Amino acid sequence: MRSIVILISGRGSNMEAIVRAAQAEKWPARISAVISNRADASGLEFAAAHGIPTAVVPSRDYATRDQFDAALREKIDAYAPDLVVLAGFMRILTAPFVEHYQGRMLNIHPSLLPSFPGLATHRQALAVGVKLHGATVHFVTPDLDHGPIVAQACVPVLEGDSEEALAERVLQQEHVIYPRAVRWFVDGRLLLEGARVRLLPAAAGAPESASVIAI
Repeated sequence: MRSIVILISGRGSNMEAIVRAAQAEKWPARISAVISNRADASGLEFAAAHGIPTAVVPSRDYATRDQFDAALREKIDAYAPDLVVLAGFMRILTAPFVEHYQGRMLNIHPSLLPSFPGLATHRQALAVGVKLHGATVHFVTPDLDHGPIVAQACVPVLEGDSEEALAERVLQQEHVIYPRAVRWFVDGRLLLEGARVRLLPAAAGAPESASVIAI
């Protein structure tokens, strides 16, 4: 059984999607904990209601980013995770923290990386008039919103789109590709080759899925 720890800062809708998929598909893994840097994160209630241990490491209690990351790492490692999943975790992590979980920490970003890293991705996409936008699951590296890409999903940018409408269509696809990517990790199908990820074949009889979804 693989051990997964999920980090959130708010509702954690991607965390919800992963938990539901893991339970419905009976993954050979357990969600060992959901941890937040905010005590008022509503996703903690969802996790507790599904029998998942929760914990809070309040970022406001620490004077420096290094101190917070050290406390968070100690809390995470108590659950001996094989994989750490960032699901709307609104903190920039230090290089030593990221390197500690190298090759076993995933993030989802609401753009087709390497385009539009950082915040306000939907506003950025609308401002330059791209015709396709989307989301990217990637392994985390010390560079913000950068790292080997595991899966992407595309949505069309429609005439007259608002940031909110575009964000909602992208989020729907996030809820598809993030559980899928985590399941691939659980099944040992993600092979890191430098800056690239190779998806290994599914076991005999298991369903195959593409790593890019075009909508």
